[in-house]
Amino acid sequence: MQKIGVVFPGQGSQSVGMGKALYDAHPSLKAVYDEASSVLGYDVAELCFAGPAERLNLTEFTQPALLVSSIAAWRLLEPAGIKPIAVAGHSLGEYSALVAVGGVAFREAVGLVQKRGRYMSEAVAPGTGLVAALLGLTADVVKEVCRAASSGGVVAAANFNSPGQVVIAGEKAAVERAITLAKEQGCKKAIPLPVSVPVHTPLMQQAADRLAKDLGAVRWSDLSAPLVNNAEAKAISRAGEIQASLIRQLPSSVLWEDTVQAMGNMGVTTFVEVGPGTVLTGLIKRILPGATLLNLNDPKSLDATLKAVS
Repeated sequence: MQKIGVVFPGQGSQSVGMGKALYDAHPSLKAVYDEASSVLGYDVAELCFAGPAERLNLTEFTQPALLVSSIAAWRLLEPAGIKPIAVAGHSLGEYSALVAVGGVAFREAVGLVQKRGRYMSEAVAPGTGLVAALLGLTADVVKEVCRAASSGGVVAAANFNSPGQVVIAGEKAAVERAITLAKEQGCKKAIPLPVSVPVHTPLMQQAADRLAKDLGAVRWSDLSAPLVNNAEAKAISRAGEIQASLIRQLPSSVLWEDTVQAMGNMGVTTFVEVGPGTVLTGLIKRILPGATLLNLNDPKSLDATLKAVS
């Protein structure tokens, strides 16, 4: 019997056209997009399918678009009766994961991530932040590089994604300084990412404080399967644990490598990435090379996933 873990992507996985093939093949998904559009006040399907990319890549729009695309894909997997033993999401993806396991209503989650994106954008002046992935360095070396560069501004390790891949974020000049120092330490490559704000750094504390009020106004429910959270890579399943975890998430590093290891320790042998792209699939392959990896982002991968887990 396969022990399945389901994971949901975060910012950086968006692209114009995401979800369209599934939408065209499954007319029932229109209801998902229509419900989200009624909350957001704009046509989310048009944004996902036609862009423009400049708008889609703005955090306030990226976050709802990714959540809606991910949950639309999940709605096609749900009827198969797949029961994950654990779920996780990369940053924003935690909200998709919580919807999937009954922690919060889809409609509520759409509104929350719209506000989350707005608060994040307003916490840092446009053009003053930078996010970049560093390849080929250990976590400890990246932490030291950030400490050394922080004399020129805020820079921190934002995502510990996989062995040899750590994302840093912060104020532009400090991040650029950290990239220079990283290359001196043997960094193989530094890749700027399409994220418009330096999330998962202390610069997001103001956004977290604002979001706390909105999280407190939402009804949370116990989860049908545990969520391994970003902030501590800890399994949570009770309604009372969710709000505090999501507040801690914004200014804290995403411990993705530890999260995947924790899911493996819980017995997960098959990981299904649900939503746009295959970023998480690639990361998990490096973290747990022996795991079975599946993804669901178009009709072909849906068929393959259903066949593999049935």
